[in-house]
Amino acid sequence: MLQDQDRIFTNLYGMHDRTLDGAKKRGHWDGTAAIIQKGRDWIVDEMKASGLRGRGGAGFPTGLKWSFMPKESDGRPAYLVVNADESEPGTCKDREIMRHDPHTLIEGCLIASFAMNAHACYIYIRGEYIREKEALQNAIDEAYEAGLVGKNAAGSGWDFDLYLHHGAGAYICGEETALLESLEGKKGMPRMKPPFPAGAGLYGCPTTVNNVESIAVVPTILRRGGAWFAGMGRPNNVGTKLFAISGHVNNPCVVEEEMSITFEELIDKHCGGIRGGWDNLKAVIPGGSSVPVVRGEKMRDAIMDFDYLRGELGSGLGTAAVIVMDQSTDIIKAIWRLSKFYKHESCGQCTPCREGTGWMMRVMERLVRGDADPAEIDMLFDVTKQVEGHTICALGDAAAWPIQGLINNFRDEIEDRIKHKRSPVAAE
Repeated sequence: MLQDQDRIFTNLYGMHDRTLDGAKKRGHWDGTAAIIQKGRDWIVDEMKASGLRGRGGAGFPTGLKWSFMPKESDGRPAYLVVNADESEPGTCKDREIMRHDPHTLIEGCLIASFAMNAHACYIYIRGEYIREKEALQNAIDEAYEAGLVGKNAAGSGWDFDLYLHHGAGAYICGEETALLESLEGKKGMPRMKPPFPAGAGLYGCPTTVNNVESIAVVPTILRRGGAWFAGMGRPNNVGTKLFAISGHVNNPCVVEEEMSITFEELIDKHCGGIRGGWDNLKAVIPGGSSVPVVRGEKMRDAIMDFDYLRGELGSGLGTAAVIVMDQSTDIIKAIWRLSKFYKHESCGQCTPCREGTGWMMRVMERLVRGDADPAEIDMLFDVTKQVEGHTICALGDAAAWPIQGLINNFRDEIEDRIKHKRSPVAAE
């Protein structure tokens, strides 16, 4: 359980002053120049020691990602791009950082950019986030006025510019290479990899793309030491994490907790329990809409971290957007709705995804009504396997996994519905 003194986001709910003065009173922008003067290698090593894994969903080690950037410039500039295109259904954690604690992100951008030899950073914010953009832009303006970014940023001797770029509300632009294409003014379509962004990213220059939360925790980790962060959670799943809990709980919320907390403790402590009690829990999507759904009874003792959810339950932590569903949920219809979302958001570049998402949605539509043959359940599962892993980006996987989770965990419900539709009683 997370102690109050270990919280990184001290203004998650906007109870305090979000301006620069307020941020400084809460310990931000404290000794930033001294951290930068310790040098690039120290910062990257400390980030590796902290064990921070990317908070955007994939969970790739952040310090390792930074170390892929070229040590010496070959004449091209380097860039940090912050992915604030938080479009995964169920996910609403980064918006709280940008709205209420924006200086954590801005200070993180400066330190991370320095660590990667970048004099410029772009924050790509989701099109629908109007108020968040205003709050973040105000905070950036304050930082410029106070000399914390710009020439000789924070008195560190490092020149650093920070730009906020507003997207147009396309889910696909949350994929890092599609985000780079969009930032360059082109259609948001994922690029083939390699080359990876660290070799040729924004404008063909070395680039690292990181999630908002991954960057916003950096200054606190460096001030308190990587070992402090690594001391929370389980090995390889460490630190604090923002959980966004929605759906059928008594108090939906976004909360900062220790990694590897159990699902039961997370729900009872912060959400006032499941609506209608624990016996009423039907299903949980533990990491945003693209990870497979898990049966409620399996989730109660689940450990909320990357390795447990993937290894033990065949799902994933993703962005830690926990979607809770009670017995009143039509689970087949809920997964159909996600299929509809992925069909709508596919960019159409890869045939398996362009054709497959629509096909899967139409079959799901019939399963919702029960207008299908039982053999089609296996056929649908086979098609998800032909989409998964056969596309340039992970949108194909994201469309396939919810359906796989449904078939693996709730096959009986699909079969019952088909049976009920075909029975003579239903026909009358």
